[in-house]
Amino acid sequence: MNVDVCIIGAGPIGICCGIEAKKANLSYLIIDKGCLVNSLYNYPKNMTFFSTSDKLEIGDVPFISHNTKPTKSEALEYYRRVVSSWKLNVNLYEEVMDIEKKDLFYIKTTKGEYTAKKVILSTGFYDLPYKLNVPGENLDKVKHYYDEPHPYFGMKIAVVGAANSAVDVALETYRKGAKEVTMIVREPNLSETVKYWVKPDVENRIEEGNIKAYFNSNITKIEETKIYVNTPDGELEIKNDFVLAMTGYQPNFLFLTKLGIKLGDDEYSTPLHDPKTMQTNIEGVYLAGVICGGLKTNKWFIENSRDHAIQVIDHIKSN
Repeated sequence: MNVDVCIIGAGPIGICCGIEAKKANLSYLIIDKGCLVNSLYNYPKNMTFFSTSDKLEIGDVPFISHNTKPTKSEALEYYRRVVSSWKLNVNLYEEVMDIEKKDLFYIKTTKGEYTAKKVILSTGFYDLPYKLNVPGENLDKVKHYYDEPHPYFGMKIAVVGAANSAVDVALETYRKGAKEVTMIVREPNLSETVKYWVKPDVENRIEEGNIKAYFNSNITKIEETKIYVNTPDGELEIKNDFVLAMTGYQPNFLFLTKLGIKLGDDEYSTPLHDPKTMQTNIEGVYLAGVICGGLKTNKWFIENSRDHAIQVIDHIKSN
């Protein structure tokens, strides 16, 4: 199969790129190793977006939600509707294994082979969690993704992290019947990025002792029934049923560098690209969406990276 544009990643921005390609009468294919908007699908079941629905809209398809800020289920329904409305060409559960540039780009996946004149990478960052890198992390009790609080009812859990995800998980599991909730925070304080309307809630729960918190601390070892935590007061042994490591996620830099894309020498390893055209140092290879920020995963969101699709397709049309 030969196309003008191969788009890797079927998240909201990848979908947006497909829409712009279709509007420009370019042949295209969107490929994703998971389901449609796979990252959103893996968000917690009861998650509510920070953004209002109008800021999540793409393809001139209205996004109407029941509340000011939409829920995960509403977003999944919306993006399914967008893909159906535009009749986009999307191959799901198909992982890209290799991309080789000759006269065209030769793309090999787990299900087939394709050629394309241009490639757009919109792969996000949600597939590779930061690991704790401690003994016992491979145990089933250690979770790097959180869905809902029910499995942790009556359990002693440890939540690792200092930002919004960790705070949300600690509060929700506490309120839904976890027997004991302990936060392990590497930093001296909770992150400044914690939502302003949530921060007082978690701080009050910590102050009254309903949620325990160890700051300037880190887990050193995980066992089936307990964890070991290094704190300013020495190492503690804490009884534990589950470790919820809300430590964040990172882009697949290996995939980028294998293709020849250079990473900046800044602290975020920002992939090199022209911010006007979104083209990387590899001619014909473009970035779109959160991947553009490298390790600074809070720089780009749906609402402020939707225009990447227009920038990319405009540049492709002009060449």
